[in-house]
Parts: sequence; C-alpha cells; structure tokens
Amino acid sequence: MKKTVLIERKTPVVGIPRALLYYRYAALWETYFHALGIKTVVSPPTSRQLLEDGAAMAVDETCLSVKIFYGHVKALIGKCDFIFVPRVATFGLRREMCIRFSALYDQTRNVFRESGQRFLSYNLDANENIDQEKAFLNMGETLALGYSQAELKKAYAAAEKADQRAWREKLRAQEQILKSKGLKILLVGHPYILDDPYLGKPVTDFLRSMDVLPLRADIVNRDAAIKRSLDVSPSCKWEVNRELLGGIEMLKKEVDGVILVSAFPCGPDAMTNDLVTRKVKDVPLLNLVMDTQTGSAGTETRLESFVDIIRLKKGVL
Repeated sequence: MKKTVLIERKTPVVGIPRALLYYRYAALWETYFHALGIKTVVSPPTSRQLLEDGAAMAVDETCLSVKIFYGHVKALIGKCDFIFVPRVATFGLRREMCIRFSALYDQTRNVFRESGQRFLSYNLDANENIDQEKAFLNMGETLALGYSQAELKKAYAAAEKADQRAWREKLRAQEQILKSKGLKILLVGHPYILDDPYLGKPVTDFLRSMDVLPLRADIVNRDAAIKRSLDVSPSCKWEVNRELLGGIEMLKKEVDGVILVSAFPCGPDAMTNDLVTRKVKDVPLLNLVMDTQTGSAGTETRLESFVDIIRLKKGVL
C-alpha cells in the first residue's frame, strides 16, 4: 500500500505599500490576506527620503501622492513575494475613481519592470460588473494556491466585517469630537493625505497644539455625503471628491473654519477645491496645497494665521 504524501501549501508574503488607498482599505486588505494564512508586510511610514526616492522614478507631472506611492513600492522591493497594487476604477454609474487608480497597476509594473519584483492586484470595476467581492475572489484565484471558493468567500466576509468595524470606530471618534467644546476646524482631503505621517499628520498635530479640534470631511456617512454633494455639484463624477463635497455640506455649520488639504497637481482636487472656494461663503476657508517643496515652517505659519483670524472674528483672541 502506497503512503499518502501531504504536500504543504507554501503561502507567499504580500507587501502592501502604505500609501494611496491603503488609508481607506487597510483593515479590508490585511484581514483578507491574513484570513487566507498569507503573511503581509507593510512599507514604513512616509519620510522625506521615501518621497525623494519615489519622485526620482516619476515624470515631473506625476501627482505628489503617486510619487510617494512609488517610494513605498521601492521600499518593499525584494522583501516580499508579491507587492499588492489594486486597480479600483468605478463603483457604479458616475461613481468613478481618479484615472490614477485605474492605471496604477500598469504604471507601477512599468516603472519597476527591471526590478524582477512580482505584483498582485485585484480589479474593481462596477461598470464591468466586477464588484468588490468578485474582485477579491478573482484575486484569490490568481494566487494559484488552490484555495476553494468557500475559503475565498469566508476570507472576504471576515475582511468586510473588519472594514466595517474600523469604519464605525472612526465615525464614533468623530462624533465625540463633534460633541466636545472648543474651536473646531474641518479638514477636507483624501485619507492618503490627511493620514500620511509626512503630509497631513503634521497639520492635524499642529492644530491640536493650538487647542483646535480637527474634524474630517471624509469621516461621515458616505451614502448621505454622496446625496448631499448634489447640492454643491450635480455633475462631479469622482467618488471620493463627491464624498468630500457632501461632508462639507453636512458639517460646515458645526465648525469654525474649513481647510482644504490637497497634493499638487491633483486634477480632481483642483477642480473641486475651486468649486468649494466659490460656493462655500459662510465659513472661513484656507487652501493648503502640498508639493515636494512644502516645508513645515511655511505650513505652520499659514495655519497659525488662519486660526488667529478665526479667533479674532469670534472675539476670543
């Protein structure tokens, strides 16, 4: 009688760049991989050196956020079997992501084509009948590790639960700030800017050092925000920008000022920020545009002046 030999399934290590949509979907992605027994490694927090590394591999016209993304990819080269670069295109009719997210996988593979690194992606495109669950199931199959559909669906269900739990925690934290007394300023920007330790975190930290309570336009009920965005622009097609426009409408009466935080040269942000500047007239507004030359001293001076103007207006300076 022949002995049965069990072949152990060798699972890969997947690297996840700590940039762009990571700040929106970190819990979703990491939980999915871990539920399949796949180890993940996340690139280190953004630094000046990491930004410069990424900028050196991009053409000048590339937006700052993508330059940073390339820096995070470079930091993972050789440290994992696959680097995860998702393609997120649409969530439905007139619910599109910026073209950078549609092209990111192909661009990244091209930029690092001589590195020998393998890349992993999922393709989320509701207009092509590929919703989030189907995108994850398709990606699980491309790993070619013999996962069954049941295993993949179970992993996705766990990931979706983790994602919803993380989102509810953010909403609860924002509600607590709304209930607190003090000077409140609404930060309007993508999570990959506001949560980035090099770009947006210094803004939040400096405001807090001035006894300001920072709120976020992106941390609101997303469906409600999409609906409210129609009051500002019925034609805006970019999903996250619509959420931000709706978030401003939902929270502008709860705050003492609004700060638009964007990365140069982001086309969707440039258009929506101009729209906000023209249409939001009943609250003080500051437009901060980050680029590769942005320094902390200049940013802090502008923030301090903005807060002083608000306090002067309120008669508390």
